[in-house]
Amino acid sequence: MGVTTLNPRTALIIIDLQKGIVGLPTVHPIGGVLACATVLTAAFRHRGLPVVLVNATGVAPGRTEHSHGLEGLPADWADLVPELNAQRDDLLVTKKTWGAFTNTGLDAQMKVLGVTQLVLAGIATSFGVESTARHAYELGFNVTLALDAMTDISLEAHDNSVARIFPRLGETGSTQEIINLLDRA
Repeated sequence: MGVTTLNPRTALIIIDLQKGIVGLPTVHPIGGVLACATVLTAAFRHRGLPVVLVNATGVAPGRTEHSHGLEGLPADWADLVPELNAQRDDLLVTKKTWGAFTNTGLDAQMKVLGVTQLVLAGIATSFGVESTARHAYELGFNVTLALDAMTDISLEAHDNSVARIFPRLGETGSTQEIINLLDRA
């Protein structure tokens, strides 16, 4: 189902658009993803709606078959990309897991602001974005996913999230479709 509506108190969550992650090889050109994320942040800010900028500074402690240590990374690895033009009123969430809700207080912050719907974008579709979307759905938020404002390091993983997972968690649409709904609200 395509995106049909946005609640009056909708927040935008941008996942892991930080220097160290946008430098990884992605399946969609990062310039286009950043351009869409920038348009979304400007639109939400212009309307006085919350913008949440998420970065990752660590990983969950569990063992996996893939090494995912963050040792030896550059000092600016977790810095948000300048294209996001972070503002004083934006909420910054720093996470150490895939999803933006685990041990960050984000759920409580959204509830204090009266947020009932979340628009998600960022990297990686099948990691940070999907994990945050799953948790948001479980917490009772309406979820919208801006498909042209996200990418992954694996086309197969991205396509699986978009085709199989996201339709069960919320609505999907393009940046322009989301902007159009903001204009109508």
